[in-house]
Amino acid sequence: MSNLTTQITTIVITHAVISALHGLAHLLIPVSISFPQALYIGTVITALPIIAMILIWRQQVRWALILLLVSMAGSLLFGLYNHFAVISPDHFSQMPPTSFGVLFQITAVLLAVSEGIGIGVSLWGLNLRQPLIP
Repeated sequence: MSNLTTQITTIVITHAVISALHGLAHLLIPVSISFPQALYIGTVITALPIIAMILIWRQQVRWALILLLVSMAGSLLFGLYNHFAVISPDHFSQMPPTSFGVLFQITAVLLAVSEGIGIGVSLWGLNLRQPLIP
Protein backbone atom coordinates (compact mmCIF):
# COMPACT_ATOMS: atom_id res chain seq x y z
CA MET A 1 0.00 0.00 0.00
CA SER A 2 1.42 3.39 -0.99
CA ASN A 3 1.98 6.23 1.45
CA LEU A 4 -0.82 8.25 -0.18
CA THR A 5 -3.21 5.29 0.09
CA THR A 6 -2.35 4.93 3.78
CA GLN A 7 -2.84 8.66 4.39
CA ILE A 8 -6.22 8.78 2.66
CA THR A 9 -7.40 5.62 4.41
CA THR A 10 -6.36 7.04 7.79
CA ILE A 11 -8.06 10.38 7.10
CA VAL A 12 -11.30 8.78 5.93
CA ILE A 13 -11.53 6.33 8.85
CA THR A 14 -10.63 9.00 11.41
CA HIS A 15 -13.19 11.40 9.90
CA ALA A 16 -15.86 8.66 9.95
CA VAL A 17 -15.22 7.90 13.64
CA ILE A 18 -15.35 11.59 14.60
CA SER A 19 -18.52 12.02 12.50
CA ALA A 20 -20.15 9.05 14.23
CA LEU A 21 -19.34 10.48 17.67
CA HIS A 22 -20.63 13.88 16.58
CA GLY A 23 -23.83 12.27 15.30
CA LEU A 24 -24.23 10.48 18.63
CA ALA A 25 -23.94 13.82 20.44
CA HIS A 26 -26.58 15.25 18.08
CA LEU A 27 -28.96 12.44 19.03
CA LEU A 28 -28.35 12.51 22.77
CA ILE A 29 -28.49 16.29 23.37
CA PRO A 30 -30.75 16.37 21.13
CA VAL A 31 -29.93 18.72 18.26
CA SER A 32 -32.21 17.97 15.34
CA ILE A 33 -31.26 18.25 11.67
CA SER A 34 -33.51 18.85 8.70
CA PHE A 35 -34.05 16.35 5.89
CA PRO A 36 -31.86 18.36 3.44
CA GLN A 37 -29.12 18.47 6.08
CA ALA A 38 -29.43 14.72 6.65
CA LEU A 39 -29.20 14.12 2.91
CA TYR A 40 -26.09 16.32 2.66
CA ILE A 41 -24.49 14.62 5.66
CA GLY A 42 -25.27 11.18 4.24
CA THR A 43 -23.82 11.91 0.82
CA VAL A 44 -21.08 14.56 1.04
CA ILE A 45 -19.84 14.01 4.60
CA THR A 46 -20.29 10.23 4.91
CA ALA A 47 -20.46 8.46 1.54
CA LEU A 48 -18.12 10.50 -0.67
CA PRO A 49 -15.01 10.08 1.53
CA ILE A 50 -15.64 6.33 1.65
CA ILE A 51 -15.95 6.23 -2.13
CA ALA A 52 -12.69 8.21 -2.38
CA MET A 53 -11.01 5.63 -0.14
CA ILE A 54 -12.29 2.78 -2.31
CA LEU A 55 -11.04 4.59 -5.43
CA ILE A 56 -7.54 4.99 -3.98
CA TRP A 57 -7.49 1.27 -3.15
CA ARG A 58 -8.42 0.58 -6.78
CA GLN A 59 -5.51 2.72 -8.02
CA GLN A 60 -7.83 5.49 -9.27
CA VAL A 61 -5.59 8.04 -7.58
CA ARG A 62 -6.61 11.20 -9.40
CA TRP A 63 -10.34 10.56 -9.00
CA ALA A 64 -9.85 9.59 -5.36
CA LEU A 65 -8.01 12.84 -4.66
CA ILE A 66 -10.58 14.97 -6.47
CA LEU A 67 -13.48 13.28 -4.67
CA LEU A 68 -11.75 13.56 -1.30
CA LEU A 69 -11.03 17.25 -1.92
CA VAL A 70 -14.65 17.97 -2.88
CA SER A 71 -16.09 16.01 0.05
CA MET A 72 -13.73 17.45 2.66
CA ALA A 73 -14.19 21.02 1.40
CA GLY A 74 -17.96 20.56 1.35
CA SER A 75 -17.88 19.03 4.84
CA LEU A 76 -15.70 21.83 6.20
CA LEU A 77 -17.93 24.56 4.79
CA PHE A 78 -21.06 22.83 6.13
CA GLY A 79 -19.55 22.43 9.59
CA LEU A 80 -18.11 25.94 9.79
CA TYR A 81 -21.46 27.40 8.77
CA ASN A 82 -23.62 25.27 11.08
CA HIS A 83 -21.33 24.95 14.11
CA PHE A 84 -19.51 28.29 14.19
CA ALA A 85 -21.20 30.94 11.99
CA VAL A 86 -24.99 30.83 12.38
CA ILE A 87 -26.37 30.99 15.90
CA SER A 88 -28.82 28.09 16.13
CA PRO A 89 -29.30 24.98 18.30
CA ASP A 90 -26.46 23.46 16.19
CA HIS A 91 -23.97 26.22 17.11
CA PHE A 92 -20.88 25.43 19.18
CA SER A 93 -21.82 28.03 21.81
CA GLN A 94 -25.37 26.73 22.30
CA MET A 95 -24.44 23.33 23.70
CA PRO A 96 -25.56 22.39 27.20
CA PRO A 97 -22.83 22.11 29.86
CA THR A 98 -23.08 18.31 29.92
CA SER A 99 -20.76 15.56 28.80
CA PHE A 100 -22.74 15.26 25.55
CA GLY A 101 -22.48 19.02 24.98
CA VAL A 102 -18.71 18.79 25.45
CA LEU A 103 -18.59 15.77 23.11
CA PHE A 104 -20.47 17.84 20.52
CA GLN A 105 -18.01 20.74 20.87
CA ILE A 106 -14.88 18.59 20.77
CA THR A 107 -16.06 16.61 17.75
CA ALA A 108 -17.13 19.80 15.93
CA VAL A 109 -13.56 21.10 16.26
CA LEU A 110 -12.01 17.71 15.40
CA LEU A 111 -14.20 17.45 12.30
CA ALA A 112 -12.91 20.81 11.08
CA VAL A 113 -9.32 19.73 11.76
CA SER A 114 -9.72 16.36 10.00
CA GLU A 115 -11.41 18.02 7.03
CA GLY A 116 -8.61 20.59 6.79
CA ILE A 117 -6.07 17.76 6.80
CA GLY A 118 -8.10 15.94 4.13
CA ILE A 119 -8.10 19.06 1.97
CA GLY A 120 -4.36 19.49 2.46
CA VAL A 121 -3.51 15.88 1.57
CA SER A 122 -5.79 16.05 -1.47
CA LEU A 123 -4.17 19.23 -2.75
CA TRP A 124 -0.70 17.86 -2.04
CA GLY A 125 -1.51 14.63 -3.90
CA LEU A 126 -3.02 16.48 -6.84
CA ASN A 127 0.02 18.75 -7.01
CA LEU A 128 2.18 15.65 -7.50
CA ARG A 129 -0.03 14.48 -10.35
CA GLN A 130 -0.76 15.85 -13.80
CA PRO A 131 -2.81 19.05 -14.02
CA LEU A 132 -6.57 18.67 -13.62
CA ILE A 133 -7.15 20.27 -17.04
CA PRO A 134 -4.96 18.74 -19.77
